[in-house]
Amino acid sequence: MEIKPDRMIHLGYGKYWRSDAIVGLMPIEDDRGPGRRTEVYTATLDHPIIASRSERAILEDMAIASDEQFKIQEAREILSDLVDALEEIPDVLRRVLLTEARFDVEAWVRRLREAVRSNLPAVPEQNDLFGS
Repeated sequence: MEIKPDRMIHLGYGKYWRSDAIVGLMPIEDDRGPGRRTEVYTATLDHPIIASRSERAILEDMAIASDEQFKIQEAREILSDLVDALEEIPDVLRRVLLTEARFDVEAWVRRLREAVRSNLPAVPEQNDLFGS
């Protein structure tokens, strides 16, 4: 596997590391849960970084791939972060957004989750998410 140098790799938990500085990946087996976690060993640290992504996902980002594939993966990660932020909106604010701005947080969360699960990034129709 050829590693593309100078590429910033998303490790999860807001952490990024340069692809050519990562020297080892070890899946965390104990208490791994539904998500995947990995110990990432680097050339500059004497202890591993805990990543919230699977070793396979990290390797895919590190390996040479087309720029379009890399951009699609970045878009999925951004969508996932956005869904997490939208889910933190309190119910009271959701109701205000729906009644005052016709912004349906639930509709956005559903559409964005579908986009994250799909093979292509989704571009939702504006009229589907905002009332007319």
